[in-house]
Amino acid sequence: MSERVLIPRNRGFLFLDSHPAGCERLVADMWDACPDAANMPQRGGPVALIIGSSAGYGLAATVAGLKRAGIRGIMVSFEKAPTERRTATAGWYRTVATADIARTAGRDLVFLNGDAFSDGMKRQVANLIEQRFGGRLDYLIYSVAAPRRTDPDTGATYASVLKPIGRANRTKTLVFDDQGIPEVREVETGPAEGDDVEQTVAVMGGADWERWINHLAGRGLLGEGFATAALSYIGSPLTAAIYRQGTIGAAKAHLEATARTLNERLEKTVGGRAVTSVNGAAVTQSSTAIPGIALYTGLLRGVLGEDLVPPVHQLAALWDQLTGAVPLALDDEGRIRLDTWELTDDVQAAVAKRWEAATTDTITGLADLDWFHAEVQRLYGFSVPGVDYTAAVATDVPWPASTP
Repeated sequence: MSERVLIPRNRGFLFLDSHPAGCERLVADMWDACPDAANMPQRGGPVALIIGSSAGYGLAATVAGLKRAGIRGIMVSFEKAPTERRTATAGWYRTVATADIARTAGRDLVFLNGDAFSDGMKRQVANLIEQRFGGRLDYLIYSVAAPRRTDPDTGATYASVLKPIGRANRTKTLVFDDQGIPEVREVETGPAEGDDVEQTVAVMGGADWERWINHLAGRGLLGEGFATAALSYIGSPLTAAIYRQGTIGAAKAHLEATARTLNERLEKTVGGRAVTSVNGAAVTQSSTAIPGIALYTGLLRGVLGEDLVPPVHQLAALWDQLTGAVPLALDDEGRIRLDTWELTDDVQAAVAKRWEAATTDTITGLADLDWFHAEVQRLYGFSVPGVDYTAAVATDVPWPASTP
């Protein structure tokens, strides 16, 4: 097994390697930060399928599901294995760490690595539910952020884009140079053209989520009272032009419309429910790619400090609502809102004031840049407290075995 001393090497917010020990510690810290459940089932536990389980809110859903609901079941992600030249992706190592925690907790989780958009993966999951989990699925969490999707019916491949709709958008954004020195720049993003909106909706909308439900229902695998949630985001008016009012926002609107359609159907067939869960801001590999989001999140942390709610706490709240531990609380659009702490008038006014004042010269006094910069590195297992980064670490770590 190869061992190397790993140092962070990056191009902007993208890192070339990931640190296995840092990723392991990060998942362990997330587990420790998640509150214990009041009544944890000692045996069995509900069967859950989490699609997009290795990163961001999908990872938080997996960890919180284990600790708050005692889930067993199937986790699906798409990660790259280690090679002679490169480490595995961070999600690979986070999955290994999550599998270790599940095993220690006595929970039967299977981790599958592959294309969640494919019908082949859907068949593999359905077969596992039949053969290993009693032929009944209780929960499905859908948390997929992807640049492309191939439609299994037509073979057409769609590509998502991050663009405003109607006109170009000029916004502030935050970057760091090679020495980690921050700079506030203005960037302009041209408007969506041609079929950009339709392509983005085809990737990031509700089509694949609905296809999963159709496949599992067609196999008779949805248990009575089955509940499913797709994770979403609305965000601040400061980022609305590029996000909620842009191409990604169109996809999120489609996701929410899909939830309403699925909810009506599931209520009739299995007494079930489909919702979208609107989460609050967080530093994720997906969010750092969106112009303005890095600056906004750093400023938000500057306003809220430790009151910024981490993803695992938000997803613990989601599981509590899905399982009935607390009453389901929906907004007028039928969405679970886990972002209310972020979107209060006072918080948004404070962030907006800092946004207006933000320049390269002033940013260090307005945003929590030490936290943000460290959070970006932690996405790849670096800058995690308690990890010795001078020590060589094994990088050729196998994917978790699927045998019980």
